[in-house]
Amino acid sequence: MNTIDIDVGGTFTDLVLNFEGKTIHKKSPTTPYDLSVCFLGVIEEGAKEVDLELEEIFPKIELLRYSTTVAMNRLLEQKGPRLGLITTEGHEDATLIGKGAQWVDGTRVTERRRLSVQQKPEPLIPRENIVGVPERIDSFGNILRPLDEDVVRKQVHYLVDQGVRGFVVSLLWSSVNNTHEQAIKRIIREEYKEYCLGYLPVVLGSEVVGRSGEYQRTMTAILDAYLFRSMQIELSAMWDKIRDYGYSGPFLMVHNSGGMAEVFKTDAVRTYSAGPVAGLIGAHKMAGQLGYKNVVTSDVGGTSFDIGLVVQEGVRNYDFRPILHRWMIGASMIQTMSIGAGGGSIAHINELIGNLQVGPKSAGSYPGPVCYDQGNEEPTVTDANLVLGYLNPDYFFGGEMVLNEESAYDSIKTKVADPLGVPVHTAAYMIRQIADKSMGSAIRKEIHLRGYDPKEFVLFAIGGGGPVHVTGYMEDIPKALVFQSSPVFSALGSSLMDIKQVYERSKRYVLMEPGNKKFNTSYQEFNEIVKELQERAQKEMVTTGMGEAVYTLELDMLYGGQVHRKRTSAPLLYIQTEEDIRAIYNAFEREFSETFSPLCVHPEGGVYVESFIITATIPAIQKPILSYPVDGIDASSAYKATRKCYWGQEDYEDTAIYDYKAMQPGNKVFGPSILESEYITLVIPPEFSCEIDEHLFAHIERATA
Repeated sequence: MNTIDIDVGGTFTDLVLNFEGKTIHKKSPTTPYDLSVCFLGVIEEGAKEVDLELEEIFPKIELLRYSTTVAMNRLLEQKGPRLGLITTEGHEDATLIGKGAQWVDGTRVTERRRLSVQQKPEPLIPRENIVGVPERIDSFGNILRPLDEDVVRKQVHYLVDQGVRGFVVSLLWSSVNNTHEQAIKRIIREEYKEYCLGYLPVVLGSEVVGRSGEYQRTMTAILDAYLFRSMQIELSAMWDKIRDYGYSGPFLMVHNSGGMAEVFKTDAVRTYSAGPVAGLIGAHKMAGQLGYKNVVTSDVGGTSFDIGLVVQEGVRNYDFRPILHRWMIGASMIQTMSIGAGGGSIAHINELIGNLQVGPKSAGSYPGPVCYDQGNEEPTVTDANLVLGYLNPDYFFGGEMVLNEESAYDSIKTKVADPLGVPVHTAAYMIRQIADKSMGSAIRKEIHLRGYDPKEFVLFAIGGGGPVHVTGYMEDIPKALVFQSSPVFSALGSSLMDIKQVYERSKRYVLMEPGNKKFNTSYQEFNEIVKELQERAQKEMVTTGMGEAVYTLELDMLYGGQVHRKRTSAPLLYIQTEEDIRAIYNAFEREFSETFSPLCVHPEGGVYVESFIITATIPAIQKPILSYPVDGIDASSAYKATRKCYWGQEDYEDTAIYDYKAMQPGNKVFGPSILESEYITLVIPPEFSCEIDEHLFAHIERATA
């Protein structure tokens, strides 16, 4: 298929174009003022490689997949619309009170230690725009108090008079019975018609998140409504432009749940952190072909450092209550971790304690690092790498972007070296070391806190800065891999992802009774929930036109008396016999013990299903990894020149520079050396070696004598 995959990052927008058997990688600076500009710009760069204009290539493209940072940016900027929240009378302050952890949710560890200055985040919906309506549904879905529709109309008019531009409706136990939420939506539509110029979107909590947890469900609905308009504007602009250029295929959005769906079936919150998840899924697919069971993905971008784990050939580690910026939500996401460290991270002197700090503040894409000559005067990690000699100022972006080494030098001298009383190259090396240690610490914590051994993992270095810094943060991990697709790996990941939609519903089901450990014989109750979710999935997936979907069932399960849930892959969709239900329990016990320890297995307390999750999947076509004949160890044919680089010794040293694309399978180089291509700079310090395998992947290890 001719396909386009795009990942919009904070600094660069990445493209993977598969066209008539040829794969093209391109990068372009992100344009935060209008993402449709960088979106079309990077496609135009790819089209040039096949000598076509946009209006010529788009009619030939069959599939377009897209991941974006719009959701993240809008939350950081807090530039959403004025919203109104309608909830159950007496619970108007629930989102303002929040969870106990709301004081520190989304903050860095260093900030959490300073409890005295912690504050809750400013609410996205202020108290004056939150109203309650008389109604009540219990946890079994029974209506205890009918909805007072007259009060609803008065409250809706009040909110409109307050200037709200959208409604969020989230009532108690609507995940079990959303009759009252649907009635409120009907009333709003009766009062403010869809065809009127003052159309007001309505987001129902029960439709955004179909499981229990009032606070998380309400916050998910609020965030979805908050991001809806800005994302709609961005995506509408892109949609209109690609249609004008003749594109007629589906426009798929990458989801943070590990799949993707058409833009018309995508909730805004599902796009948050979709780029790192796409990179993780891509790593999972590639690791499977290479035979690696445990992989750490490390994506060094311009503004952030993203980590994900593939464990025992799987990526089914979920955040059930993830934090989006500063708010806990109820939409399950594949676990990734992000810290404020990247090429654009700003180095500065902490005036209170007089030490050097790097990040989390970033220069972004505009103005970018000092060496970009776009107005920034604060030194960044990229400026440090340039001063150290690791980056080629005349070959950055294949020579399309010339870096100003003198500006970077002056900035580090003025802002860092002179205040610390050290030479400029020492200051630049310190900036790099701090950034590397911060990244390495994040990886170490992510692996150790989940109970794994770093020596059992291999590291995939991806993102534009991954190959530059990988030797500085791989620490106890014995091997790292760099791919020629590393700079655009998240976009590549989306090209490997399945088309997938997740449908979820909260329903407590006793799988095993406590005490006597008898299995439930009410199979119909279980099957009715699964059937309802599957029928909903079938209706939506048939419209994709991409083929037949495969349906799988996952269950959020836990032992009685415990609080930790485990999402378990059920071996079958429906249960008919005791053997079927026993098979589900055995799968749960196995996955639970692997995650939390066999000592935590407690069938005497009973086993409960909290949520049912149906996943509808149209599998992606898996392309095999190409192999090439292995040549000798000698890499002299790829040698370009020498460059002065600083490696932490007394002075700069002559360092061998190799053309990465000219390296042949079997070639091996030892540090200090640098491999560079259009978008990759692979830094090999002393005591490290790099060998190219039969797939043209670079293997970085500590050198042996």
